[in-house]
Amino acid sequence: MRLSVCLLLVTLALCCYQANAVVCPALFSEISGFSFINEPVFKLKLAKYDAPPEAVAAILEVKKCTDQISLEKHLLIEKVQEKIAEKCDR
Repeated sequence: MRLSVCLLLVTLALCCYQANAVVCPALFSEISGFSFINEPVFKLKLAKYDAPPEAVAAILEVKKCTDQISLEKHLLIEKVQEKIAEKCDR
């Protein structure tokens, strides 16, 4: 539960840092990928950022935790993120 709240807060911080912010579609693509793509495919997506191995290991460790969240809860989190995006795009 705590990890879901952290992910939500990060989304809020990235999307709504200004009153007139427009949410970047790539951000939601990356967040959805983090939630719904399996680990080998996610590793390939991470490779495009040329991140240090320690950073990749850390995010994969977090992904292992979030992968334990049920699909139903993942979908609820995504709906909340969509609502946040709608509010931020106004």
